[in-house]
Amino acid sequence: MAQSSWEAHHEHVKEKGLLAKKFYVVLTKPAGGMEAVIENLQEHLKYQLELEANGAMFAAGPFADDEEQEWEGEGMVILRADSLEEAKNIAENDPMHRSGARTFRVRPWMMNEGSITINVTYSNGKRSVI
Repeated sequence: MAQSSWEAHHEHVKEKGLLAKKFYVVLTKPAGGMEAVIENLQEHLKYQLELEANGAMFAAGPFADDEEQEWEGEGMVILRADSLEEAKNIAENDPMHRSGARTFRVRPWMMNEGSITINVTYSNGKRSVI
């Protein structure tokens, strides 16, 4: 398979009529044991809520282990950023990463396909994402 630059691929996908929305995915995992992760969890969650409030976060959450039985401290954050450098800066400032409790990797990602369904019940304000 011939290689293509990321920008050329992005343009190709846009020309095909797909969404071609660029994001940055932060893959994060414990640097050691879970103790440091737990110790930094409150500050990490506070930071996540700040990212959500300022519009930098598209989505975030933890990964279960491969058997869907345990949480081993891994997670993923999908960021809206103007550049890889900006996304790395956001990830570096996460208290979980600043403390050394977790290491991270930032990957550029392009969302092309999928859908979202949101259900809102007017009478009680109940909502759900399907």
